[in-house]
Amino acid sequence: MKIAVYDTHVLKKNGGTMRFDVIVPQGESHERVLGFGREHLKTVGQEGQTLTTKECEFCHVESASSEIERAISQHGYYVKELIH
Repeated sequence: MKIAVYDTHVLKKNGGTMRFDVIVPQGESHERVLGFGREHLKTVGQEGQTLTTKECEFCHVESASSEIERAISQHGYYVKELIH
């Protein structure tokens, strides 16, 4: 499976920066990617933080690992945390 990786950086409520990749099947709309990013922000207590195409940018396409492929088949997307 080919996946698209979106580099995402969000200003946290405490003023720090949070970085993560939103990973989706290649061809997914950017609007859905932003929705997935907002879902993730809710799960980590950062609901309501700004997340637009400026904070969530397409980075590249690659082949999915089996772990990522499983997560996408279950949830529609995968998030890889980079920096909290």
